[in-house]
Amino acid sequence: MFPLRDSTPSSSVPFLTISIILINLFIFINEVSLGLDGMEELFYIFGLVPAQFREYSQTPIGYIPFFSSMFLHGSWVHLIGNMWILWLFGDNVEDHMGKGRFLLFYIICGLAAGYTHYVINPNATIPVVGASGAVAGIMGAYFLMFKHAKVLTFVPPFFLFNLPAWIYLGLWAFTQLWCGTTDIFLANNCGQIAFWAHIGGFFTGMCLYRFFIKPESKPGY
Repeated sequence: MFPLRDSTPSSSVPFLTISIILINLFIFINEVSLGLDGMEELFYIFGLVPAQFREYSQTPIGYIPFFSSMFLHGSWVHLIGNMWILWLFGDNVEDHMGKGRFLLFYIICGLAAGYTHYVINPNATIPVVGASGAVAGIMGAYFLMFKHAKVLTFVPPFFLFNLPAWIYLGLWAFTQLWCGTTDIFLANNCGQIAFWAHIGGFFTGMCLYRFFIKPESKPGY
């Protein structure tokens, strides 16, 4: 399922959402300029490698990948997929949080996503990169903040459904939880995706969003 648009218009220009998208795009263009070998080396330095964190957890530098990995992507498809979801749901969440709160919320969700991945996979040696954990936090906030919104969803090969946001996002969260759980018992059953990072980000967003909403936005959002 791929979301095409939601039914909730922005009340202002989502400056922070746009800025995060542009930063990720700028970084990825510079990644590509390094070539495949250079990108791989970059991912092992600034991507989140749980086994490496265990080795360097006593030093401040060991924590940098939890943050830096949020701004690295492995391919154009990876980048565009994450940034499209951020654009789709981030503008409305930013409306109700304001720019500073939204940025802090985004970063906290990304850090929580990375830590969740580490806790579930402490011995993993493959670097994890991508904004999907932080974006999942935005999705978790949207899931509770805009229950009655509609999401126009493309279901291959040619079906379109106007789903309630809580159904679309609930199904997405369920598939992440299902694949994450089965991957614990059947390695790579759903592919090499950091499902637990998505789960950690999503549930962090659900739990913390209320603390970041602007006071004037709280009565009924």
